[in-house]
Amino acid sequence: MQKAVVLKAVNTPLVVSDVPIPKPAYGEILVKVRAAALNPYEFHLQSGAGFPLSYPAVLGVDAAGDVEELGETVQGFAKGDPVFFPGELMKGHEAFQQYAVVPVWTVGKIPSHLSYAEASSIPLAFTTAAFPLLAKNAIGAGLNPSLDPKVKFSGQAALVIGGGSSVGQFAIQILKILGFSTIIAYASGKHTDYLISLGATHIVDRANVSFGALSDYLKGITSTPIKTIYVAYVSSPEVQAAAFACLAPNGVMGTAVPPFFKYPDDKPTGKRVFGSAASVHIPQHREFGALMWKILPQWVQDGVIKPNRVEILPGGLNAVPGGVKRLQNGDVSGVKLVVNPQETE
Repeated sequence: MQKAVVLKAVNTPLVVSDVPIPKPAYGEILVKVRAAALNPYEFHLQSGAGFPLSYPAVLGVDAAGDVEELGETVQGFAKGDPVFFPGELMKGHEAFQQYAVVPVWTVGKIPSHLSYAEASSIPLAFTTAAFPLLAKNAIGAGLNPSLDPKVKFSGQAALVIGGGSSVGQFAIQILKILGFSTIIAYASGKHTDYLISLGATHIVDRANVSFGALSDYLKGITSTPIKTIYVAYVSSPEVQAAAFACLAPNGVMGTAVPPFFKYPDDKPTGKRVFGSAASVHIPQHREFGALMWKILPQWVQDGVIKPNRVEILPGGLNAVPGGVKRLQNGDVSGVKLVVNPQETE
């Protein structure tokens, strides 16, 4: 048996319980989880929103650790390899446990310059930004569905609303990879230096510029029409109105909210909006997801994609309920909360 964070029913507390250690099936790897990152997704699931669960349910969708056992046909990995991967809300595949199984095609090796905690910050937040921006039309805006390094948007301008968030940080880096000449981040001013290091060219401090004033303010930064926007905030009428006001006709907008919650397209102006169901396991996502997981580990190795900054919570899995509450209360800014399941007592 092993320790795991379990949700027994909707609107019940998260608790640490004993669950069986899963066995890797055909094409899977068993990982000894040494870092699991927390996300706002967890408190939404706790309240019954989002992905439907079978209870009792183990939670967690971001993880890193060491290869413990290889399933049949798995090649390219060996016991002890440090890896990072997206957990999945299926029995045995979740991140908030001491051992998890994962399909080999969604696993990346951790480069020596990253810690387990840093690596665990990448999967969900990167995927949440990547699918709406890069994947082909109907899934995403199709800016670069083949991840061709020659595709560049030189001379063009883009905006990330919520640039200081975990997802917003990856959106900035993706836009930098795409070669946008102007990348504007609407975020807390305290993150200015860090966001510029990720690729932002301009920071608009949300404390000084309201959503309603943002569109006019951007005209003082660039005369280039902004045809690409990423919104890392949860949907609200105020954010929706501000984002559409900033977006040029025939522009595209990616959002961090699932497609069934996303803003509607503005058809008279040709403005299109793409939501994020940030799972590579959804059938229509697997083609792009598999390609992404072939390339993402190399981007991480080369430093093209940098992890979030992390805050490590002591106490192992016992720290998850309190960390999720901090996320729900808005008490986290610019960092990813991470626990080490092996420290659980």
